[in-house]
Amino acid sequence: MRTTFVLLTSPFLGPSVWEPVAAVLVARGHDVVVPSLPPVPLHSPDEVLCALQDCFPEQGEPVLVPHSNAGLYVPALVAARPVRAAVFLDAVLPPASGRIPVAPERLRATLRSRVGADGLLPYWSEWWSDSDVAALFPDPQTRRRVEADQRRVPWDYLTADVVVPPGWDSVPAGYVAFGTTYADELQRAADRGWPVRCLDGRHLHMTCDPEVVASTLIEVAAELRQR
Repeated sequence: MRTTFVLLTSPFLGPSVWEPVAAVLVARGHDVVVPSLPPVPLHSPDEVLCALQDCFPEQGEPVLVPHSNAGLYVPALVAARPVRAAVFLDAVLPPASGRIPVAPERLRATLRSRVGADGLLPYWSEWWSDSDVAALFPDPQTRRRVEADQRRVPWDYLTADVVVPPGWDSVPAGYVAFGTTYADELQRAADRGWPVRCLDGRHLHMTCDPEVVASTLIEVAAELRQR
């Protein structure tokens, strides 16, 4: 069945991280939307949410596929727009309701001293060692393309909380993890009775094996449609 997938990117990266998977999904007969945030710094989760909503398809009920930090915005998008399902892809998994910090205290403590005079953090790929970042990509060309599409974010964004509307998880949802980084989220999804998958990869595995990632998204979306 033809499906519209909305591929949500972390505010730290740009839409190019999704290009390989988007191309596979389109080749297999599906529709794809990859929202692109504006180039200006977004200082709050509300600003990020508004930018995502502006890119949302006006017709139909899409399947949301958030990656990484973009998982924070699924509850509010579900509350605001018709959504058929959500498939979290190595992403933050919000609680059923309440509030959730944009970043854990451990990460904020690591980055606090690296805020620039303009109040902005370094690019995401500069938060980690060069060897760790290189291991996320299949080749240097892909790394250069994704890094060129990064965005610096304000420190006050990283210290904010996201409000989680109650009832969002009544929408059918699944979880796909890359390796063990999000093992806790994968287990929580399994405990909720969601379909889950774990692929052998690292955090940007969609740039390394887009065929398998796209196939997994289609498979999980089809399973959710039957529920």
